[in-house]
Amino acid sequence: MRTALVTGATSGIGHAFCRELAERGNNLVIVARHRARLENVSDELRARYSVSVEILAADLSKRTQLRRVADRVADQDRPIDLLVNSAGFGMSKSLLKGDLADEEAMLDVLCRAVLVLSHAGALSMKERGRGHIINVSSVSGFVPMGTYSAAKSWCTVFTETLAQELSGSGVSATALCPGFTHTEFHERADLDMSRLPKAMWLDADGLVRDCLDDVRAGKVISVPGVQYKVIAGIAQVLPHSLLRAVSARVDSVRRPKR
Repeated sequence: MRTALVTGATSGIGHAFCRELAERGNNLVIVARHRARLENVSDELRARYSVSVEILAADLSKRTQLRRVADRVADQDRPIDLLVNSAGFGMSKSLLKGDLADEEAMLDVLCRAVLVLSHAGALSMKERGRGHIINVSSVSGFVPMGTYSAAKSWCTVFTETLAQELSGSGVSATALCPGFTHTEFHERADLDMSRLPKAMWLDADGLVRDCLDDVRAGKVISVPGVQYKVIAGIAQVLPHSLLRAVSARVDSVRRPKR
């Protein structure tokens, strides 16, 4: 059986990856900050899918804890065949209105952790000549919509660069770029999404299946949903001045809860 390591495993897209991968017969190493939630998810996956589940509690914004996860990814005696970097969070306040320490923590999780774990995974997988890395980015990375979208833009370009370097090695790298998805993400970020049209919402389980199909097909960028494929395509050709104006309108639907 193959083994997958998933960060952000207790909620949202990360949890959906865990369920889908377990259903496909993969053993799991699940990573998140809170051990109690990890134990609940572990019990659920073992009972439902009869797979092995290893727990690794870590706050990826802390360098020493991130290093522990990277060491697990790099362990050749217990190889990781699929790495899913899904941990992340957003914030309701803009850069100049929020707390800089929160911004730094978000950057550590969305960028630095992806860099460190992808580096560990790519080296160990390349040595074995096989493996896959999935970095959960966002379609917001194609447009200027605050520091979150800036971090996701880095994640997408980084993954493309990694995929190019790994070409021909038997190891692949894919950036998953979803749009608005039904998860706990927006609630945890204290955002009111009630004004977003229903047609713009994605299902986490469906987009995970689509992403795994794209990985199998060798795609470097996975954009789930026809609506977001269109948006991503348009974003590549629009002038940046127009993109900024459009994104400001779109961003106005994501308002802090009062």
